[in-house]
Amino acid sequence: MASISILKGREKQIYQKGSQDFDMSCDKKSLAGSISQRACVFCGSRVVLYPIADALHLIHGPIGCASYTWDIRGSLSSGPQLHRMSFSTDLQERDIIFGGEKKLTNALDTLIDQYKPKAAFVYATCIVGLIGDDIDAICKKMSEEKGIPVLPVHSEGFKGTKKDGYKAACDAMANIVGTGSIKDISPLSINIMGEFNIAGEAWVIRDYYERMGLEVVSVFTGDGRVENIKRSHGAALNVVQCSGSMLHLAQHMQEKYGIPYIRVSYFGIEDMSKALYDVAEHFQDIDPEVLPRTQALVREEVKKIHPVLKQYKKKLHGKKAAIYVGGAFKAFSMIKALRTLGMDVVLAGSQTGTKEDYQVLKDMCDDGTVIVDDANPVELSKYSIEKKVSLFVGGVKERPMAFKLGIGFCDHNHERKLSLAGYSGMINFAREVYASVTSPVWQFAPQRNQ
Repeated sequence: MASISILKGREKQIYQKGSQDFDMSCDKKSLAGSISQRACVFCGSRVVLYPIADALHLIHGPIGCASYTWDIRGSLSSGPQLHRMSFSTDLQERDIIFGGEKKLTNALDTLIDQYKPKAAFVYATCIVGLIGDDIDAICKKMSEEKGIPVLPVHSEGFKGTKKDGYKAACDAMANIVGTGSIKDISPLSINIMGEFNIAGEAWVIRDYYERMGLEVVSVFTGDGRVENIKRSHGAALNVVQCSGSMLHLAQHMQEKYGIPYIRVSYFGIEDMSKALYDVAEHFQDIDPEVLPRTQALVREEVKKIHPVLKQYKKKLHGKKAAIYVGGAFKAFSMIKALRTLGMDVVLAGSQTGTKEDYQVLKDMCDDGTVIVDDANPVELSKYSIEKKVSLFVGGVKERPMAFKLGIGFCDHNHERKLSLAGYSGMINFAREVYASVTSPVWQFAPQRNQ
């Protein structure tokens, strides 16, 4: 595997620190034939909007598209569970020849009457882009008839990358932001953006902010509610995690409603604490007590977990890790969190990083670390073997690759069912990493015994 060469068209998207000048190519369409780890535009839009629990999510396309993205996030809801249903117009050959508009109209009419959603999102898939169904006109007509927002999501899979799907989702949500009452919203208020409540993480983060004395107006989109999104323009600050998915909406709200935004991460002690302090400093002029309250919160939480982390660090010290995630911003936090556990990151990459992201990644990494953009299984396998990694942190597509290579794996993507955000999440992360890296099963893996 290590002798396999890299495709010529991919060479500029791979960089090894210390061995060459940094001039990384990124933010481009995947190379045909390289079997990218990326998801499509439709998937990008679906994972962003899916956690809005009281909305109807209707996939206009073949049934396989609905199945592919069904329950793709482990997003929990404290109330309605409509988001867990996977509705599809199930387009067949006849619909593709004669058009699927009538089928879409009938599906919306039936589903809205039956489930009484607060809003409906209609996702356009590849085939709808090809046959040219006018979903904008149908959504507008159904919205007028049913009295709820019926929103087209222009997420035809072939239009670009997963990042274009994020933008399509933000454009759809922007249509309902600003349509609700902002009466009685506190001047110390925020929207939590880019948090998807995987395994209840949004509840953990929300609790921290409320202990700081802040009002959370809306979470985009974890445990999401349409009414909260409608009034989110009344918040004083947008706090953006997963900036790849939500930065477009945050910039729109800054331009239209004058709401500033800051970028944060909730993974690992260092970045979790920085996120809370950055938000506290923003409100310092309005409430001087918010910073002391935040300091007390951080002290209390770190004191609880520090002794436990020390024990894991002893066991994991010097082990090597690889990271491949959706957005590069998460990779920054992963590097810091793994260093907290005494581990060295020797391979790091993302599906949607920008030039600026990779510059930060390069500055953070040690010499010899391989950085990859929009990688494929061959490249990830090749460098994992060459670098002798003991742990791979990735998502569902990287899991089988790691197991086949005899490498411990930690799922840090949106399919997971384990909370990894916040201080309590750091303990879960340490336990998961320790259990996977030190599992006795790896002694039977052929790759480990070569």
